[in-house]
Amino acid sequence: MPHRSPHSLTAEVESVLGPVPASHAQPEVVVLRFRRHGRRLAFPAIVMIAVAGAAGYWVGALPHAWMNLVAAAAAAAVGLLLGIVPVLAWTARRTTVTTRRVIVRRGILVHQRNEVPLSRVREVRARRGPIQRLWGSGDIELLHGSESLRIEDAPGAVRIADALNDLMERNYAHEARQLREQRAQQTPFADLI
Repeated sequence: MPHRSPHSLTAEVESVLGPVPASHAQPEVVVLRFRRHGRRLAFPAIVMIAVAGAAGYWVGALPHAWMNLVAAAAAAAVGLLLGIVPVLAWTARRTTVTTRRVIVRRGILVHQRNEVPLSRVREVRARRGPIQRLWGSGDIELLHGSESLRIEDAPGAVRIADALNDLMERNYAHEARQLREQRAQQTPFADLI
């Protein structure tokens, strides 16, 4: 059996598809990863503490066994619905900002992924309500074409919006430069006309 020299998967891909376009020559870098503001976890934490205290007091202290079972089941149901489900919902939504795109992932059992290239984003809007201003969070909306992507209750919304604006302008300038270079290569005599 002849010995094969190792070569990279990138070389195989380039041999089939050609060289990497200049717009993707630089590696994509993760700039930010975040979830919704953590204050959303305060209410579930308070509920879990209250349910644990109430269940500790009432379960076992009631006169009949069936009453104790009903109290335990009610405590478990309230703890699950108002304590655990909101925490799982908070962990199921995450946003990643890279040098080229914004990725919003949602879902526990069914995963949904929305992705917007920063070169397509035309406007970044930030909106902060009174409670959001108090905690330093806010909603960010990325307008791209006739659609938009909304990032709800982002922590440090002003800084994230500023970073998105900077990345958007960089990507837009890079795309415009690439387009000019492509046009110049296609029509080298266009300047003479």
